[in-house]
Amino acid sequence: MWVPFVSLAALAVATQAQEVYVTTTGYSARPQCTQSNVTPKYHFQPFSYTLNETVRMRYATSVPSPTTTRKYAAPYTDVVKHLTTSWSTSTWGSWLPDQTSISATDTKDPYGQAAWSSMWLQADLHNYTTTGLFSTTVSPTPVPSSELVLPPRDYFGPTDCYNFPEDFVFGVAGSAAQIEGAVGLDGRGPSLLEKLVSDSKPKDYVTNENYFLYKQDIQRLAAMGVEYYSFTIPWTRILPFALPGTPVNQQAIDHYNDLIDTVLDAGMTPVVTMLHFDSPLMFVASDNITKHPDIGYNNGGYQNETFVDAFVNYGKVLLSHYADRVPIWVTFNEPLLYAFNFKGADHVVKAHAQVYHFYHDTLKATGKIGIKFNDNFGVPKDPKNSSHVLAADRFQEMQLGIFANPIFLGKQYPKSVLDTLPGAKPLSKSELNHIHNTSDFFGIDPYTATVVSPANEGIKACAANQSSSNELFPYCVKQETKNVYGWNIGYRSESYVYITPTYFREYLFYLWNTFRSPILVSEFGFPVHAEAESEELSDQLFDSPRSVYYLSFMSEILKSIYEDGVHVMGALAWSFVDNWEFGDYTQQFGIQAVNRTTQQRYYKKSFFDLVDFVKTRQPNKD
Repeated sequence: MWVPFVSLAALAVATQAQEVYVTTTGYSARPQCTQSNVTPKYHFQPFSYTLNETVRMRYATSVPSPTTTRKYAAPYTDVVKHLTTSWSTSTWGSWLPDQTSISATDTKDPYGQAAWSSMWLQADLHNYTTTGLFSTTVSPTPVPSSELVLPPRDYFGPTDCYNFPEDFVFGVAGSAAQIEGAVGLDGRGPSLLEKLVSDSKPKDYVTNENYFLYKQDIQRLAAMGVEYYSFTIPWTRILPFALPGTPVNQQAIDHYNDLIDTVLDAGMTPVVTMLHFDSPLMFVASDNITKHPDIGYNNGGYQNETFVDAFVNYGKVLLSHYADRVPIWVTFNEPLLYAFNFKGADHVVKAHAQVYHFYHDTLKATGKIGIKFNDNFGVPKDPKNSSHVLAADRFQEMQLGIFANPIFLGKQYPKSVLDTLPGAKPLSKSELNHIHNTSDFFGIDPYTATVVSPANEGIKACAANQSSSNELFPYCVKQETKNVYGWNIGYRSESYVYITPTYFREYLFYLWNTFRSPILVSEFGFPVHAEAESEELSDQLFDSPRSVYYLSFMSEILKSIYEDGVHVMGALAWSFVDNWEFGDYTQQFGIQAVNRTTQQRYYKKSFFDLVDFVKTRQPNKD
């Protein structure tokens, strides 16, 4: 069914969630206060310390152990019997710090140890001097009950009376590139992220050492009552040489088999993303990594001629091995950011559709597979100004419509995209038919909002100026963090994120009524301002601003579900632990802190508050 694009102008009329500026006077109403004025009566009572927090200890409750194992597709041993494609496997060694030569002698094998080592030698890593504290998988230890005592509540909190639907997906998320480390170990090939970040900034070589500590990390999540764990699998671990026809890394297959089984054994459910920015380096090695993109922020290699076939092959390897146990899959994380140009975005759409069809049509899998996007919701600076509303519509089209129009609506790329991006070409009718309805949910990472208005010279004139000096190209809207009255749109974080829960609810309404698909809030989180500068660990752990962020956003999800009729299928908090933020450790999104010397993890207050909020609104769950 063809569904018309829903503009912000139309939504402004349709929803009470729309945040618009209404001129009024006086102070805030208190509709919850129904009691008339009462005269106070003063009196004396016996005193005791029974209200002290130390007397009212509460503990986090672990997720229950699984009683059944559900399958969502045939196991790999059965799948391979029916596939026309087969994959050989191999193992490789490790590229160790300060290694400057190749010792392997199997030079005639195009995919042997010598060829693998040559990739790392050519990558020429800067300051690759350490592999961290661990070299083998660490056995988990039980989380002490002393770490599971709930912290004091904040005074103000949610007052809603709604409950989450029984099938609501609640969990936490992380990505391999930001937590695993061990980049040159156990056969992993080089990825873009080893080279993308400036040599003067921290690299991804070690990060949280989750590659060896995953069992402990999973146990810590389960102990807190987390139900879903969303993680990513690095392409270059599974296929070090990236391309179809090259061997699969058996060590990697075994590693993620065990990781998935560990999640299931802990009573949680895995969610897997296939590509989270860490493209194989070979796709961008021949290009200037820092070249100014036509769209997005970085060159992820998606525009490479071999990318589509290579990604589809990689997706088939993952799904064939793990789809039996993983019920929710994401093909691409925030593809716009690394699309680089129109061709890159076009390749993402086509590769995603092929993987979707393999999952449902070939494997006959019964889980869900989709794609997730970035887009800090663009709201018009002045909702009464039609040019500002049109600017917001354009911002959404350029950020989301370039992917979501064909995937969710079966519609052509937006006119704004085709008219603006160099080399943009429309999809054929047969391509649209193949791409349409190839996502089981609409994944979105709606961290915050941004205030938009047209470029000073107008959108049309801006779009015609494709020079690298035009900083507003291709969106051609100004983005700000202050509203029309000069106020910040919300409480500011260490980064670009502001606490904007009412805009978030408006965004959910927009997505649901525009793209007509269940919404998975696949990432959302808040890096508290100056948290990394706290001298005392206890100060860092008492992260009330992050609690406000999570509880306000979750409250708006409930309102969106019950008051706006929006199907929000779940929410995954980012990140389950402080991690490497692409060259930075000061923007701490985690709900656990990390000691970078010992790799010890510590629960933050926001983790308890978030889980407690959800659990008290799941009356039918243990």
